[in-house]
Amino acid sequence: MHHTAKTAALLLCSLILCCFFSSCHQQEKEDLNPSKKKYSIYILAKDGKEYLLEIDSLSSGTIKPEDRGALLNGEVMDRDVIVHEGYYYHLSRKKASFEKYKINGKQLILVAAMQLKDFSIENCKWIAGDTLLLTGLNKADYTQVKYLKVNAAAMTRISGGDINIPHPSGKFTSISIGFTELRKDKLLIGYSYNQQLGASNYSTSDTSYVSVLQYPEMTLLKTDKDTRSTSPGGINTIQSYAFNDEKGDYYFMSCPGIALGNRPELPTGIFRINKGDQAPDKSYFFNISGSVIQNHAYGIWYLGNHKAIIRSERKDLFKGLSDHYSTAHFEFYVIDLLKKDIKKLALPLDKGTRRECIIVEGNLAYIAVNSTLHGNYIWIYNITTGTLRKGLQLAGDTDFIMRTDKLN
Repeated sequence: MHHTAKTAALLLCSLILCCFFSSCHQQEKEDLNPSKKKYSIYILAKDGKEYLLEIDSLSSGTIKPEDRGALLNGEVMDRDVIVHEGYYYHLSRKKASFEKYKINGKQLILVAAMQLKDFSIENCKWIAGDTLLLTGLNKADYTQVKYLKVNAAAMTRISGGDINIPHPSGKFTSISIGFTELRKDKLLIGYSYNQQLGASNYSTSDTSYVSVLQYPEMTLLKTDKDTRSTSPGGINTIQSYAFNDEKGDYYFMSCPGIALGNRPELPTGIFRINKGDQAPDKSYFFNISGSVIQNHAYGIWYLGNHKAIIRSERKDLFKGLSDHYSTAHFEFYVIDLLKKDIKKLALPLDKGTRRECIIVEGNLAYIAVNSTLHGNYIWIYNITTGTLRKGLQLAGDTDFIMRTDKLN
C-alpha cells in the first residue's frame, strides 16, 4: 500500500511537471506570434534612449514612452527598421545578421535571424505576401549594388547576389540607391553617384539614373539618364520617397537638398514613370524648389486622387547640416500632381531631418509633428474637408517621434 501511494504521488508530480513544461512551451510559441496592434511608433527620448510603442488608435489621448514603450538596445535596433504585419525586421551591422523581432509587453524579442554579410540596405520592397526584396550596397566602399530576396516567414534566403550596375568612376566614389519598382518581369532601380569631398562631406552627380533589369534573373537591360534633377528617392527604410497611384503611374521625388544629395543648386522635383513604361516621362516634371515653396523637400506620401503630402525645409531657419535635425523648420504641403497646385498645411514647424511620419488610411492622414513650441503630436488631416485636428500626444521623455508605421 505504501509503495502504491508513493507511485501515485510520483505519477501526479510527473503529470504536473509535464503540464507545466507543456504550457511553458505553448507560451513560448504564442509569444512569437505577430503583434495584433494596429500601429507602431518609434521614439527618441530626451536622454538619448529609444522606444518602440504599439497602439490601436492615433486619434486621441496621451502616451509616455517610458511608461508604455519597449526600451531598445541601440546595438540591436535603429530607426531604419522594416515594419510589416506585426513584426520588425532589421539588419544588425555588428553581427552581419538580418533579424526579425516582435514586442512582448515592454520587451523586444528576437524571433529569427539569418546571416547577411557585406550588405548595407538602401531599399526594401514587399513583393508578394512574405517575400521581401532588399537592394543595397557592399559595406566596404558602397560601390557594388547587391540584392537579396528573403522569405520573411521562414527567414530564409530565396536568392541574392551582385547587380551589374556600373561602379562609380572618375571623381565619383560611391552609389546611392533611391528606389526599386517591380513591373511584372522588369525591375526598375533609381540611383545616383556620389563624390566624397571630405571625411563627412560628399556631393552627388548632376544626373539621375534609372536602370531596367530582367526579373528575377537580375540582368541589366538598359539605363535611362535624366539631368532635370539628381538623387532620385532615398533610403526608404527611413523615409518614403515614391508610390504608385490608382492608375499604375509611379511617382518619385528627387532629393538634391543638403540632407541627401547635397547638390542644392539643383531643384527638388517629382518625376513620373507612366504605367507600362520603363523610364521617366520626359514631359512631366513637378519643380518643387521653383514653386511657391522655394525650398528643398524630403519625403512624399500619397493621399489618393492625385494628391500627396510633401515635407519641405525652410532654408531661412537653419544654419547648416549641423542643426538641420534639431531646429524646427519643416513645413507640410498638400500638392496636386496633375494640376501642380500647392497648399500649405496649418501645422506647427516640425523638426527631424528624415522621418517616416505620415500614415494614410482612407480619408485621413495621420501626421507626426515634433514641435519645439507646441509638443509632439499626431495631427489628423481630413483629406476631403481639408481640416486638421490634434490626435494622440507623445509626452513624457519624448524628444522626437522618429517614425510611425502601420503594424497591421
